[in-house]
Amino acid sequence: MAVNATTEPGSQFAVLAITQGQWGERIADNVHRFAPATWAVHRWPAPRALPLIIDDPADFLPPTFPSVDLVLSLGETAAVAQLIPDLVKMTGAKAVIAPIDRNESLPPGLTAQLKGWLADLGVAAAFPKPFCSLTESTYNQPPITVTYDDPIIRQFARHFGKPQLGVTVDADRHVCDVAVERDSACGCAHFVAQGLIGISVEQAEHEAGMLHHHYPCLASMNQDADYDDTLMHVSGHILRVTVKEQLKDHLEPTPYFQPMGRVDSSIKE
Repeated sequence: MAVNATTEPGSQFAVLAITQGQWGERIADNVHRFAPATWAVHRWPAPRALPLIIDDPADFLPPTFPSVDLVLSLGETAAVAQLIPDLVKMTGAKAVIAPIDRNESLPPGLTAQLKGWLADLGVAAAFPKPFCSLTESTYNQPPITVTYDDPIIRQFARHFGKPQLGVTVDADRHVCDVAVERDSACGCAHFVAQGLIGISVEQAEHEAGMLHHHYPCLASMNQDADYDDTLMHVSGHILRVTVKEQLKDHLEPTPYFQPMGRVDSSIKE
C-alpha cells in the first residue's frame, strides 16, 4: 500500500488520529482545535466492528494514508492496536502514542506485543496510562512511571498530556485567570480552567475535582491493578495536584496543634 504524501504545505508536524468512538473523537476534536498552526491533524475513523484477531489488515484499511510524523491510536477495541504496525508503514510515521484510558482497549499482553512490533520497525512508542499522565519526558504515575526520550512524542506532549496551568489570584484570594499551558488531550484542562474563575483559593482544588468529574472524564471506572485505583480517579488526582501546586503560595498553612502534655523538643532547657 503506497504512502499518499498529502501533508499540508509548510506544516512542520503531522499527526494521524485513529478514532473508533466518542472517546477518541473527543480527543481528536480537541487536538485539532488547539494544535499549533503549523500542525496538520488528520483523522481516520476505524470500523466500529472488528474481529478479535485480524489476519489481514488490508481488509480493513483504506488504500492510502497521508504521510505523518506521529500516529495517535485512539481505538476503543483491542483490534485497532493490531492495525498500528501497518498504519506506521503506510504513513511513514516515526512515533506512536497509544494511550490507555481503558485496559480493555489495550490489554497488557497486547501492549507488550505492540512494543516489540514497533521496536522492530525502529518506531518510538508511548503508552500513557491514563493519557493525561504524559509529559515531555515521562508517562504514567508512580509506581509505574516510564521515562522516554523521543523528539516526536515530546513535540506532541509539549501541548497535550499532563495538565499544566498558570493560575492568577486576585486581592480577595479568588481565582481570576487560568492559562492553559498544556491541555489534557481530551480538553478537560480547558474546561476546568474556565470553571475555576471566581472560585476561592480554599475551594479551588475541590472544585477542580468536581469539574473533572462533570466534564466528564471518560477514563475507566474499573479497578486498575497497577494503581489499585480506577483510571478516572488517577486522572482526577493529577488535575487536583496541578491546581493545588499552583495555589500553594496562596493557601494558609495547616495549623499545628500540640497535644496537651507534649513538650516541644525544639525548646531547650
